[in-house]
Amino acid sequence: MLDDEIQPQNRTRTLSPATTADTPAKTPAPQASPAPQTAQAMQTAPGPSPWLLRLVAIGLVLAALNLRPAITSLGALLEEVQDGLHMSGSVAGVLTSVPPLCFAVFGVMAPRLARRFGPGAIVCVGMIAITAGLVIRPLVGGTAGFLAASALALMGIAVSNVLMPVIVKRWFPDRVGPMTGLYSMALALGTSLAAAVTVPMTSALGGSWRAGLGMWAVLATAAILPWIPLVRERRDAPGRPAAHHKDAPALRITRSRTAWGLACFFGLQATAAYITMGWMPQIFRDAGVSAGTAGVLLAVTMAMGVPLAFVIPRVAAGMRNQGPIVVVLGACGLIGYAGLYLAPAGGAWAWALLLGISNCAFPLALTMIGMRSRSGAGVVRLSAFAQSTGYLISIPGPLLVGVLHQHSGGWGLPIALMAGLMVPQMAAGVLAGRDRTIEDEC
Repeated sequence: MLDDEIQPQNRTRTLSPATTADTPAKTPAPQASPAPQTAQAMQTAPGPSPWLLRLVAIGLVLAALNLRPAITSLGALLEEVQDGLHMSGSVAGVLTSVPPLCFAVFGVMAPRLARRFGPGAIVCVGMIAITAGLVIRPLVGGTAGFLAASALALMGIAVSNVLMPVIVKRWFPDRVGPMTGLYSMALALGTSLAAAVTVPMTSALGGSWRAGLGMWAVLATAAILPWIPLVRERRDAPGRPAAHHKDAPALRITRSRTAWGLACFFGLQATAAYITMGWMPQIFRDAGVSAGTAGVLLAVTMAMGVPLAFVIPRVAAGMRNQGPIVVVLGACGLIGYAGLYLAPAGGAWAWALLLGISNCAFPLALTMIGMRSRSGAGVVRLSAFAQSTGYLISIPGPLLVGVLHQHSGGWGLPIALMAGLMVPQMAAGVLAGRDRTIEDEC
């Protein structure tokens, strides 16, 4: 819209010298108002330098690598942490519900913080918080301290979660699909890596679950470095139109059916993801699978997101309606849960693969966030609303699984719950995948 407003002004100024040459001199026109000059300067300002774009891309990848190890490393060692901290099954269920709770509470703060300090600065602080939480968590001796340190790391993850689509839209507006796929692939890689190597690395470090959890602080420290030069980018990317305008109409996003559909889809896929990350290794272990193999099975589930997280956003960005992808992913989830119920050990690898495909609803949801608004400001609001509301929706799921397992003594009821939630997830995803934007509905 801003470019459309600028072009007529540029045409007038381009033609004015020719007009002066063919006509008598006239009284000088009044001086142009500052607003058009500002708009012209914005249009003619050079774009971001290639090295800066590369730095942003590296920062996105390293940040994405650190958005899940704090969670999946804990899932791989949940039984050891329960024994070490003397947790009951219900308390462990609370522990698996802490991630979505923190994402909902702290994620809603991200847009306001980004407007004030800039998204680069907030992501940098988020990486620092993740590092601090991962360092402190293994050092505490009680459940309360463990939860507090986990919440600190999850706070950093929460704000970064919300701002990833915003940074992609701002710095790479013509490559939303590929860049979303890139950082989604990195996120899946970090998730699967933590699930696969936490148990063997714990054994190599002497068998202490504290060392096994704390080692991920090293990767988080590396993620801080690329964002330090970007702290000074307080507002918008150089050469990009501003994402926030004082005269921009405020979107009443709660009036958008698409926004609500996207929030519900995001929340239900997050429910499935955090149940999987928190409880699937234990389901396999209780079925007779060894601890190391259960961790590898979780890694396989998460690793499916590495190639698919790169492919799905590209395919989705080229489609007007993403509903068919939603249905295919949901069907894989239903088959995987059915197999997990009927033969958890016998077909473990097949169920891990199918559930891994189903969990790729996450990069699809991120892609739809970038596609369901026309402006950067709209993406900020939609990302915060969909993710914060979605994570609120997902809070009861992992907790309820722990309670059902403790009181039933088995995994039949929890798995039935997981499969049942897949149906409304598919319905909400079809609603969110329609070819429209929140501006159309607000």
